[in-house]
Amino acid sequence: MSAYLAALSGARATVLARLWRGLVHEPLPWIAARARGRDGIALRLVDGRRLHGPPSDPWATGTAVAAVELDGVAYDHPALLMAALRVPGGAAFSAELDHDVASLALSRTAPPPAGPPVEPWEWEQQSPDGHPYHPTCRSRPGFSAAEQLAYAPEHRPVVALQLVPVTGATVYGPWPAHWRDGNAVLLPVHPWQAEHVLGSRRVLPGPPAHPLLSLRTLAFDNQVHVKTALSTRLTSQVRDISAYSVDHALATSELTERVADRLGGRLHIARTLTAAGAGTPDLAAVLRESPYVHAGTAEQVVPVAELPRHFATHSRHERLARITEFARLAFGVCLDLLDLGVALEAHGQNLLAVVDKEGWPRRLVYRDLADIRVSPARLVRHGFPAPPLTGRLLNDDPAVLRRKVLGCLITGALGPLAGSTTTLGTLLDAATRDLPPTPDMRALRTQDLPVRALTLMRLSSDGEQWALLPNPLASSPL
Repeated sequence: MSAYLAALSGARATVLARLWRGLVHEPLPWIAARARGRDGIALRLVDGRRLHGPPSDPWATGTAVAAVELDGVAYDHPALLMAALRVPGGAAFSAELDHDVASLALSRTAPPPAGPPVEPWEWEQQSPDGHPYHPTCRSRPGFSAAEQLAYAPEHRPVVALQLVPVTGATVYGPWPAHWRDGNAVLLPVHPWQAEHVLGSRRVLPGPPAHPLLSLRTLAFDNQVHVKTALSTRLTSQVRDISAYSVDHALATSELTERVADRLGGRLHIARTLTAAGAGTPDLAAVLRESPYVHAGTAEQVVPVAELPRHFATHSRHERLARITEFARLAFGVCLDLLDLGVALEAHGQNLLAVVDKEGWPRRLVYRDLADIRVSPARLVRHGFPAPPLTGRLLNDDPAVLRRKVLGCLITGALGPLAGSTTTLGTLLDAATRDLPPTPDMRALRTQDLPVRALTLMRLSSDGEQWALLPNPLASSPL
């Protein structure tokens, strides 16, 4: 308890910094004007009230904000500030922020690793702080403190999955024989889901597994990972598995692999092996290849979210050189794949880097294809057949495709590695100046950068929302 209480003030300042970033940089309808002064940034609300806080670099990481003033009253707790703003959606968001502070403080009580990872999946259990820019970076509503200790990756537990017999399940691919019982398919289920969502359904003991960065995805070993349904909101989204995702899982994987083959070995796809569901989003599972099978001799596969920690042992010059090499590799791969017709959601969880023994990124691995976008027109233009897919995965709009790729890659991968607007601008220039001048690359170098409006999304029921930030190749932060 003493460690938790000691972590609370730092957790408040961390979440307040992320909230302040959203207030300063996102298109919130109740903010009428923003102005930078020598003593910080002032925001004028449409009702005439005034917010004042410190300067905000939208790409800074590891920041903390001690307090933000609303009409001269200082607030050091993000939940109290949001409640005082009295804006649409603010009451529910205030409760989330309160939970998030408590959850982050609890995460920070996890003892640091004793040494470098021994098992590959231990890379995914290093960091307690979650998404580097999200105001609800550690929000796990519905999870008690005991459940977070039992299931969250930063606490490094072993989770006992459960198996639910489902007769008449939809199955794609070779479902494991040991997970069948006569006509019934045994679906692996997260124990939180079994207790809180599935009610009176019969459950059987399942295999032990290690939680990964996304919490609902777990490693059985270094060969196979399982993505479970988890019907609670983690950061921005409820993490269940839709029937649509089950139906398209294998076809999406096979298509992406074929397209990635054009990249000459620079990108591996962690293949979807099999998927099954009961026709509802709260009871389904996807088995996929572990990304760690793609490590060669003396290589490691590291989630991009953990690259800052991986590079930390190098000098500042060596670290920047390795980050620059990663940026060249990541933009080259993602823009080439986008030109071919596949837009990856390449953030710090989904994208992994294969690094050699000197820490140099050599190749990339991508996992979890549920939210990519596919352009039939681009595929056909490059000689691929029309994709065997329907529905939300398909989109030919260049703005939507670029937003998917650039918004995730910059916000979720390169921005946290850069840690500031100045460094991000340097990395963007070094990573893209020699790339082919496709329309997508020109947009990256000349247009404002799309980012998910994370605060606006928590205040709105309209789903995915976007903001545009000044391109650091040509601008400096507010």
